[in-house]
Amino acid sequence: MENTSDQQLDKPTKGLLQSTDLYEYILETSVYPREPELLKELRDATANHPGCIMSTAPDAGQLMGMLLKLVNAKKTIEIGVYTGYSLLLTALSIPSDGQIIAIDINRETYEIGLPIIRKAGVENKINFIESQALPVLDKLLQDKENEGSFDFAFVDADKNNYLNYHERLLKLVKVGGVIIYDNTLWIGTVARPEEAVSEDKREWRRSVMEFNKSISADGRLEISLAPLGDGMTICRRIC
Repeated sequence: MENTSDQQLDKPTKGLLQSTDLYEYILETSVYPREPELLKELRDATANHPGCIMSTAPDAGQLMGMLLKLVNAKKTIEIGVYTGYSLLLTALSIPSDGQIIAIDINRETYEIGLPIIRKAGVENKINFIESQALPVLDKLLQDKENEGSFDFAFVDADKNNYLNYHERLLKLVKVGGVIIYDNTLWIGTVARPEEAVSEDKREWRRSVMEFNKSISADGRLEISLAPLGDGMTICRRIC
């Protein structure tokens, strides 16, 4: 007999709660009533895209918006934009003169959300760069004025490079600044034996597990791995 509970964990999901009803309760009670209308519009515009699972979960986005405001973020970096839910959320959360460097290899998906970003009147805050992220981060670091100048970073791109991103972002984000890494529970597979995980998820599972272990031992940070969406590791630079 097949183990249906194991199969369920490997299915794409917006949240890690085992009860769909409980997750819907959280969304309907606390998240959706406070979600800005234009974010909802962008979420709806993304819903039928083949890669819609890559969009930031709205409950995770709600926490991210609060953190942006708690640290008074003004200058931010986003690695992995997709259609722009988290990007629009950031643009709405930072002040009118705030700036976001947004990096993604695919402008086509970014343009799905771009009309809504324009409708929100926040496109002027966004510097979208179609590129792999590492060359952009390295170029930023060539200018010493960029070191310690960013308040906030959000990373939701290729998991194999999380540690490479991290070392660069720790130089770019100021002491007291926040870096968030998405998908750090990787659909729950980090807690399962490798042989129980489908082959297409194993490589990034190993990368995420290596990243989680490294971050846990990193004395330059305060961390919290929040079980929202697919897992969000929140890092505060302390030195």
